[in-house]
Amino acid sequence: MTNKHDDISKKIGTKIKLERVKRNWSQEELAEKADLSKNHVGAIERGTSSPTVETLAKIADAFGIPLNDLTDVSKVEI
Repeated sequence: MTNKHDDISKKIGTKIKLERVKRNWSQEELAEKADLSKNHVGAIERGTSSPTVETLAKIADAFGIPLNDLTDVSKVEI
């Protein structure tokens, strides 16, 4: 059984992946635009890495969306 923290990480990862795919970007493209490594982006999307607020802000900036849009996972199912 997963804990609430794991669920949130997975939901945020899913939200990031959905935003990336919606833009037809590869993980590498997102990583470059957000100044992150491709491996880090992949780990975040899989929910195996919990991003810091700073990392989430970089990703939100890369997408051109407010940070709260990225972190609102109330409608994300895993």
